[in-house]
Amino acid sequence: MTLLDVAYGRRPADTIIANGTLVNVLTGEVYPAEIGIFQDRIAAVGPALQRGPQTRVIDAAGGYLVPGLIDGHLHIECSKLSVTSFADLVVPLGTTSVVSGLDQVLVVEGLPGVRKFLDESKKTGMRIWWGAPAKAPYTVPQSNVGFTFGPDEHREAHTWPECVGVWETVQEMVEHGDPAVMRALELAEKHRLPVFGCAPLSDARRIAGLAAAGIRLDHESYSHGEMLEKLRQGIYAIVRESSVAHFLQENIQVVSKVGARRVAFCTDDVHAADVLAGGHMDKLVRMAVKAGVDPVTAIQMATVNCAEMYRIDDKVGSIAPGRFADVLIVDSLEDFRVRDVVAAGELVARDGRLITPTVPPARGQVTKFPVKEVTADDFALRSEQAAVDVLAIGFTEQVFVRKRRDITLPVLNGVVEPSVDKDALLVTVVERYGKTGNMPVAVVSGMGIREGAIATSAAPDDNNIICVGASRADMALAVNTVAEMGGGQVIVVDGEVRESLPLPIAGIVSDLPAAEMAVAEQRLDDLARELGCTLPSPLMYLFFLSITAIPDYAVTDLGLVDCVNLEVVEVIQ
Repeated sequence: MTLLDVAYGRRPADTIIANGTLVNVLTGEVYPAEIGIFQDRIAAVGPALQRGPQTRVIDAAGGYLVPGLIDGHLHIECSKLSVTSFADLVVPLGTTSVVSGLDQVLVVEGLPGVRKFLDESKKTGMRIWWGAPAKAPYTVPQSNVGFTFGPDEHREAHTWPECVGVWETVQEMVEHGDPAVMRALELAEKHRLPVFGCAPLSDARRIAGLAAAGIRLDHESYSHGEMLEKLRQGIYAIVRESSVAHFLQENIQVVSKVGARRVAFCTDDVHAADVLAGGHMDKLVRMAVKAGVDPVTAIQMATVNCAEMYRIDDKVGSIAPGRFADVLIVDSLEDFRVRDVVAAGELVARDGRLITPTVPPARGQVTKFPVKEVTADDFALRSEQAAVDVLAIGFTEQVFVRKRRDITLPVLNGVVEPSVDKDALLVTVVERYGKTGNMPVAVVSGMGIREGAIATSAAPDDNNIICVGASRADMALAVNTVAEMGGGQVIVVDGEVRESLPLPIAGIVSDLPAAEMAVAEQRLDDLARELGCTLPSPLMYLFFLSITAIPDYAVTDLGLVDCVNLEVVEVIQ
């Protein structure tokens, strides 16, 4: 029996989803229909399909039949959940496909690590469509990582069946003609693969350059005006609503102006607790409807629109013959709550729970990082003056944007001291791969902690160890603890590890169930707040400190980085 036999009505379907109302995202119509499935594919959609004695029937019980939802841009690893744990979290909520660069495991373990994550996803109800990063790491100047990714790696990656394009093409790399990125774009054109942008806070001039370079889509608009300009210049737009970057209310205004045909949704980075509390892509559909978007249009944005812009609409995004049999059953299009989830032809979740929990693959033995044991002296910023003016990285109210703050700090015995009163703490990035041993020291303002130290090895874009502290001794203990446990997050106060979260898979993720991860994250954030941190998400703001694509300042294992001029600058002025 073949798919075509079922499609032509020559043989009965393996599975039929009956007694439902189809939401046809291809035409915008809503009407009664049955779905005939052969193995993992949809074979036919019609009013009355052929049944056989072995045909399984899934009764939709009058519910609406909706395509599986697609997250259009997601860093899975930033959830700190393994692929299996993340899938177990989002599949019951209706997310059956995600587009991800797997860029964090890439810089730790290279293409073999990406391959492991892709293979792992095949045993879950969540399909990963992989974007090969334009270049890794994304940091400029390039920080030290376990593995880099450039044109040679693109040549192999573009042959992988999961590869759907070139991911996270940072606008500065295009504007300044980074040779490796330019070669990646040439290879993408040769292999007929689309290119995905990363262009926050862009103006019309820069957007024109990105469009001319062949950037097909972008997920980084800080205003609906910026998003509209991208649409006007031929770039598809993805509305982002993450755990910490809340842009849906702002950018959904584009739909009322020009419609939603070239607009989709993504979450980018999410916390387990937020998904458990509010949902995933299903939440974005509800938010759009509440903002005035027609329910069918909102569903199109979460399905077929996304599939079309990534050129995977022949595989997912709609309920039509030949597509993967990823089908949701919901009772209301306005109050979009997923009742049943069919993934690849199998009923995998009902009423928010997996029918059969997924078993993660066996993991190798956890080994500590090849980092020397550090002491407080390793984090001494030295000067012979009595006081110094320093350039501090200052957090602002705008999501993750960091501006310059000039602060005068005292020098005691030749060492620049942090100042809790001035909200000036020390920050270091310790190279974790055993390549250089770099551990530069800079100053950060806006974390707000009054004592102790916080450290993490889950730290895009290079996943070195970032540590912020009011005490150099506590910073040393925090870094040593992260290295000893082979990756994770810790908070140290007065020489005591008060909270810790091991992340033993590549030092960045864990097989913890989402509910347990949420509890662990809450403990860490609560303690950070007890220490004085007022940021919305203390640990996530910490681990984004090394992203040089976010203006105006960052810190990597190379030192303090001016993200506008793309250069390492001196801390002491």
